[in-house]
Amino acid sequence: MEADFWLTRWEKREIGFHQVEINRFLKQYWPSLELARDSTVLVPLCGKSRDMLWLAQRGHHVLGVELSEAAVQEFFEELEVQPKVDQQGSFTHYSAENVELLVGDFFALTAENLQEVAGVYDRAALVALPPEMRRDYVNLLAAILPAKAQTLLITFEYRLGDREGPPFSIDIGAVQSLFEGRCDLNMLDSQSFDLRGVDATEHAFRLCYL
Repeated sequence: MEADFWLTRWEKREIGFHQVEINRFLKQYWPSLELARDSTVLVPLCGKSRDMLWLAQRGHHVLGVELSEAAVQEFFEELEVQPKVDQQGSFTHYSAENVELLVGDFFALTAENLQEVAGVYDRAALVALPPEMRRDYVNLLAAILPAKAQTLLITFEYRLGDREGPPFSIDIGAVQSLFEGRCDLNMLDSQSFDLRGVDATEHAFRLCYL
C-alpha cells in the first residue's frame, strides 16, 4: 500500500476511518497498563484521532506519527491551538503543550525518536496495513522501542468478502503469530460492533515488548 493512497484519502476527505468518539477499549483498559501520568505514549499512524487528546488530558506526553500533514494540521485546528512547527530529520514536527506530532514515513523512525516512549496506543496502525507490511511494522517497533514498553492494541475482525480494507480484518491467530517472540501478549476483550454496515468484532490486547 503506497503513501499516496492515504494522502489521497485525506485530500478527498474520504476519512470514514476517523472516529469522533473516544474508543471504548481505550477508556476501559488503558489504566491496566499502569503507566505513570507523565509517561510518553506513541500513537502510530495517528491521523487526527481525538484519542490523543484523551491521553494528553490524563497527563501523558503524546507522540503521534502521521503521513498526512493535513490530518495533523486539522488536529490542532479543531483544538484551536497554534502549534510550534520545526524540522526533525526527515519529519516535520508539530508541538503544543504535551502533544507532539511527527509528519512523515513511520518506517523512517529510529530508536532515538522513541527513546522516551513507555507506552503505545495502536488503534489505527496495524489494521491499516495490508498483510505484507504488518511483519515489517512489528519488527520495526520491536527493534526501536525501549524494552518493556507497554502497548494497548486494538484490532478488527470480520468475514472476508464482506468489505475491503482498510481497516483490514486481523484474526486473533494472526495477531499471536505477528508478536510471538517479540512480546508478552494478553487478550483483554472482544466485543461485536457495526463496522460501517458490516458485522465485526473488535479485539483488545495488552502487549509488553521483551
